[in-house]
Amino acid sequence: MLNKASKNGTRQRIHDRIRKKLAGTAARPRLNVYRSLNHIYVQLVDDQKGQTLVSASSAEGSKTDRPTGGNVAAAKTVGKTIAERAKSKGIEAVVFDRGGYIYHGRIKALAEAAREAGLKF
Repeated sequence: MLNKASKNGTRQRIHDRIRKKLAGTAARPRLNVYRSLNHIYVQLVDDQKGQTLVSASSAEGSKTDRPTGGNVAAAKTVGKTIAERAKSKGIEAVVFDRGGYIYHGRIKALAEAAREAGLKF
């Protein structure tokens, strides 16, 4: 049972409602976003096979060469990285799953950077 009183409980209920309508396929995988206080994580998921095809996060690499993970600049970097990795695997189009988060700030920056790098939503 989810805690309805907490922010994360509310987000999880919204995410469950979104997931009823979205599903990723091999041709058009689901771009799943998870945002923590310090980092942002993204995966391309084929829900039919239950496989993660490509992933990227702001926690990758050494601490010196990555931007601080909990900001818009890091989200833009992760969006660009996931688009490049998807293109190298031959993936052009995705279904965007914002994970129950409001389409604002880091989530919006990530989506726009991925679109600019060539992913189609």
